[in-house]
Amino acid sequence: MNLELFIAKRLITGKEHKISISAPIIKIAIAAIAIGLVMMLIAIATGVGLKYKIREKVSAFHGHIQISNYDNNASEVSVAPISIKQDFYPEFKDVEGVDHVQAVATKGGIIRTEDTFEGMLAKGVGTDYNWHFFEEFLVDGQLPDYTGKLNDEVLISKLLANKLQLGVGDSFFSFFLKDGDPSRVPNNRKFSIVGIYESGFDELDTYVFIDIRHIQRMNKWKNDEVGNFEVFLENFDELEAKSNEIYGKTLSNLDTQNIKSKYFRIFEWIGLFDFNIALIIGIMIIVGGINMITALLVLILERTQMIGVLKALGSENWSIRKVFLYNATYLITIGLLWGNGLGLGLLFLQNKYKWFKFPNPEEYYIEYIPVHIDIPTVLLLNLGVMLLCLLMLLLPSYIITKISPVKAIKFE
Repeated sequence: MNLELFIAKRLITGKEHKISISAPIIKIAIAAIAIGLVMMLIAIATGVGLKYKIREKVSAFHGHIQISNYDNNASEVSVAPISIKQDFYPEFKDVEGVDHVQAVATKGGIIRTEDTFEGMLAKGVGTDYNWHFFEEFLVDGQLPDYTGKLNDEVLISKLLANKLQLGVGDSFFSFFLKDGDPSRVPNNRKFSIVGIYESGFDELDTYVFIDIRHIQRMNKWKNDEVGNFEVFLENFDELEAKSNEIYGKTLSNLDTQNIKSKYFRIFEWIGLFDFNIALIIGIMIIVGGINMITALLVLILERTQMIGVLKALGSENWSIRKVFLYNATYLITIGLLWGNGLGLGLLFLQNKYKWFKFPNPEEYYIEYIPVHIDIPTVLLLNLGVMLLCLLMLLLPSYIITKISPVKAIKFE
């Protein structure tokens, strides 16, 4: 039988434990652990959730990796065409971890109405385009269908629609300069709005999604020629490694660029979230640990006579220290249970109902506060809090070694 654990259980379940002087201090320590864990869970879930949501939005417009012509074109507009007759299209079999490859083309243009005009980037997409992300961005209407004959359906952003005072079902004329000779009469196309999306990124909401065959005709490209390819990965964390691997598997006249290098400022900004999360976790663990130290010292003071008796009976210092460490482990566990219940409950409710929103959504590119709950991370956090708090309690428990049995038995 584990004597130390037996004594600790008797101390915890004893009636005098609940009405002792240390009872309110113990409750405060448990509350500190619970509140600290709630704050840590919220910090991790919202920080990671915001980071994931922002990078998902950027990836929706450009994929994780872009394959384009190796030239000096630094604009978003597709200039020189690429044949779709590539070894990596439509499936990238030479590189593991590639989820999807799609062919697109982009052309700058102007939308003209009776009252005003706005610049836009027409993004031509085909039957291979993955509309998964835009299902969430869609705020009105439906997604266009380019599986049949060439049509004039377009998906436009809410930003452009509001500026142009257009809605679902409306039509508009657009003008595109002819490549190589801007002085010539521009191409004129009439499109009909079937859907309106909102991503939250003003720089990305300039895109108007059209049938890629329009751009092929305006640029006088062949049916098997596109502007560039967008590659989606199964695991975003492998972005750098897969980007280099894909670069090595493509022809020498093709270049690759991942979204981290394309939007490095955004990814540098969201990289700061990790530091903020670590700072909050550190502060909460220190606060919880200090409260547990206070509770442990009060418990030792309250049980000074018991410590003296155990020493008189021959118990070693480490054995007595273990009794109080077992007691502290129980208190920490109670705090963690309450913290997990409250924290995870709040996060699940926020994930489902999206009650809490940003006061300035334009600064965070999203209206509501997103959460990402990862069970392994939650388990690791609980284990880390338990171990760090116990390590912090080792030093104050050393005071037991300084207690004299004779003085302790007489202590009142």
